[in-house]
Amino acid sequence: MTIRKIFKTFRSVPTIEGAGVHLKRAFGYHQVPLFDPFLMLDDFHTSNPDEYLAGFPWHPHRGIETITYVLEGLVEHGDSMGNKGMIGAGDVQWMTAGSGIIHQEMPQKSPTGAMWGFQFWANLPAELKMMPPHYRDVPAATIPEVVLVNGVTARVISGEAGGVQGPVRGIVIDPVLIDFTVQPETKFSFPVKDGYTVLIYTLSGAASFDEHTEQLIGPEQAVLFEHAGDLVTIATGDLSARFLFLSGKPLNEPIAWQGPIVMNTQEELKIAFEEYQRGTFVK
Repeated sequence: MTIRKIFKTFRSVPTIEGAGVHLKRAFGYHQVPLFDPFLMLDDFHTSNPDEYLAGFPWHPHRGIETITYVLEGLVEHGDSMGNKGMIGAGDVQWMTAGSGIIHQEMPQKSPTGAMWGFQFWANLPAELKMMPPHYRDVPAATIPEVVLVNGVTARVISGEAGGVQGPVRGIVIDPVLIDFTVQPETKFSFPVKDGYTVLIYTLSGAASFDEHTEQLIGPEQAVLFEHAGDLVTIATGDLSARFLFLSGKPLNEPIAWQGPIVMNTQEELKIAFEEYQRGTFVK
């Protein structure tokens, strides 16, 4: 077994998206194609309703999948396929935009006023960018929580941990998405597929993710690993740590990206925006 080394760490950057939602971007447009097949990770975490209630009104997507994971608060959603509802603490929404979808995500004021959640964008390969849109509602109760060695807890959304499979399956990039909690003074290793992109985003506490450096990495930082190796090592010190673990199969395809649409060529982008203006975007 070969242990992976850290390639680079990224500190999330404050930005404003949607109609005025304050969030922190761990990586995005300017890091393409380092995180292939992942395009973006946004962390929206605030106790001030004025920083999230404006939400993300109706907007289009094509060529990607959007994954929303809520830790605290409520988000009301709806889309052009007729799906609508509310996702709350522990819930996941995995949406395959494919050929085109128009949707909105509108955070609601929580009893405590706090909102904490994440949105990932994952790319689709050229041959599937115009596939029919698909929506997966993943309630918290369907996501298994597994206790691994040394009391490490893994909430398995997709992929596998401790022999337990997450509920999100059949995704072309073969993703692993796990919410890990590690107690203080704990060390463990987790297997990964050689050649896959692997990254970690720390939510709380601090941990070392590379035994070659033993550097402790705290909240709001993304850790991108080198592609060689089939094992990642995690070690905590005096503090516990909670982090999101994400891996997927790189597509190694050209990326043409403008706003909420990600295609392979500039011509495909042009067509998408022209169709949106003409009202023929949704197939």
